[in-house]
Amino acid sequence: MNLERAMRPHTSPPSDSPPSASPPPDCLTPDHLPLNPLPPGGFPILSAERIAAGVRAREVLAVDVVVAALARIERAEPTLCAFGEVWAEEALRRAAEVDEQVAAGTRLPLAGVPIGVKGRSGMRTAPARALVAAGCVPVGATSVPGPGTPWQTWGLGAGGRTVNPWRADRTPGGSSAGSAAAVAAGLVPMATGTDGAGSVRIPAAWCGVVGLKTTNGRLPSADRTGLAAAGVLTRHASDAAAYWRCVRGAAEQDGHEEADSAAGSAEDAPPPATAVWSADLGFADTDPEPAAIAHSAALRLADTGLVRFAGPARTAPLMDPGPAWLALRSAPDTDPAAVRAAQELRAENDRRLAALFAGADLLLTPTTPNAPHVHEGPGERYSTALTWAFNLSGHPATSIPAGFDSDGCPVGLQLVARHGGEDLLLRVTRAAEAARAYPTYSADPTDSAGTA
Repeated sequence: MNLERAMRPHTSPPSDSPPSASPPPDCLTPDHLPLNPLPPGGFPILSAERIAAGVRAREVLAVDVVVAALARIERAEPTLCAFGEVWAEEALRRAAEVDEQVAAGTRLPLAGVPIGVKGRSGMRTAPARALVAAGCVPVGATSVPGPGTPWQTWGLGAGGRTVNPWRADRTPGGSSAGSAAAVAAGLVPMATGTDGAGSVRIPAAWCGVVGLKTTNGRLPSADRTGLAAAGVLTRHASDAAAYWRCVRGAAEQDGHEEADSAAGSAEDAPPPATAVWSADLGFADTDPEPAAIAHSAALRLADTGLVRFAGPARTAPLMDPGPAWLALRSAPDTDPAAVRAAQELRAENDRRLAALFAGADLLLTPTTPNAPHVHEGPGERYSTALTWAFNLSGHPATSIPAGFDSDGCPVGLQLVARHGGEDLLLRVTRAAEAARAYPTYSADPTDSAGTA
């Protein structure tokens, strides 16, 4: 790689980047297989946990891992445009600090893991601070939507609009656009996101990666509407679980935990988890192809014994949350009558979801009603139709890869759990990955198509 260029950052991260700190005890993860020898694809195809295990065992230096990530970013960015800023010099300095901490005996659960951080202000968030304390190395700010469009399912990087790693003529989704594209392309194994209407789950679905939206209010958030929640995008389900251990532990230390973590814990729902399937939640105009692909993925979960369907009779159709979400997002500028109507709709949907989750552990849907749209926009479609209901209700949700459509675009399967049910979601997601119940891929944006 051109190391001189790699060490010359586009800009530096915010000056209030968090100092190194010891991670919470429950953030620690078990060691995995050694890195010797590296697989043919090198660091980019490894999970964050495996990289960290190698750095902790001093089989590889964090600096070497970060240099490899910067080299891949340098190669991919002219095509992908997943980053608004690359913090090469700061990343190499931080990686050297991690190596020094490891040599001194400090146990860092995510030692040396290169990560992308959503947006230029992403380093100010509590999850990003927790990840850095756990040993992660931020390599840059991932792209988010630029100005000029009412729709947010796209991203604008330093070199232009962010492309979908699988189809350059399609958007990666958004608003965590660059995070999803960078993870799917193997630039980093993990990237942060925020989800206000599906902004983690939609790009995860359209880029073929795992996306976790946490329970609203369970982690600190600067969003004054209460609609947005922190999240993460990863290629490996185990890495989403590692993220959750770190950020949850940090939130507990800060006394921020607001959700009842036992409400949806794995212990409350031993396998198989009871699940309900809905292609449209009772209101969405879901295209037949993504619905069929997501339904097939849901059936694979049942075939592996991870879920047991409760039957269609348990499906409680929801009211379309779109008008309520839009009214609450615009408050306090929204007409008071519209806000009252939005709160009434939210309360009614909350009652229906409470009835559903009284008899089921999981709700399964397609992540989006449509395929990734072209860069010119989605037209009259709301790609958020199946996701923003759970920003209103606050439920945690994941998107996992379901397969590819006839145009070669990834499709996602959404799993929704009770409030505080992140552990259950991640247990099912990890078990599904281990059982090969869903495909895992890594796209290379410098090739004509992604590779499995």
